[in-house]
Amino acid sequence: MGKVIIVCGKIASGKSYYSRKIKDSLNAVIISPDEATYELINNEQGEFYNVFSKRLNNYLTKKVGEIAKAGANVIFERGLWSKKDRENIVKYYRDNNVECELHYVYVDDDTWKQNILERNKRIEEGNGGSDFYLDEGLLKKLDSKWEEPTKDEVDVIYVVRR
Repeated sequence: MGKVIIVCGKIASGKSYYSRKIKDSLNAVIISPDEATYELINNEQGEFYNVFSKRLNNYLTKKVGEIAKAGANVIFERGLWSKKDRENIVKYYRDNNVECELHYVYVDDDTWKQNILERNKRIEEGNGGSDFYLDEGLLKKLDSKWEEPTKDEVDVIYVVRR
């Protein structure tokens, strides 16, 4: 049986970088709701986006568990901004006899702001991939929803260094 590595962190913290960094050493596949959203609806915002995002995350959570039960390691790259969301996903996998670890990508405020500037620049240049532009209003809204994990919640803390 495979294992699920759940990668959490605030937006633009470096979750994708971290996931790619550990992928080969774990012989794992990466499942990213952000990439799926981009491929399926091109990050179109609006009321439908929130409904779609919730449905997609529920679907992928189940599929990631099935993939792990079939024997593959999976890196599930999620934001999981609230403690409740993190507890729920860990409980889901453990209740379904799927081994899982929660990895937290920590980024200090200065590095985080620099990541956002670089991300937005890539998007403006047409090289943003599945990322979407973070304007001041959206960033403030998303940051207000973030609850930093405590050390007892996570199995691994990866500190982003520049």
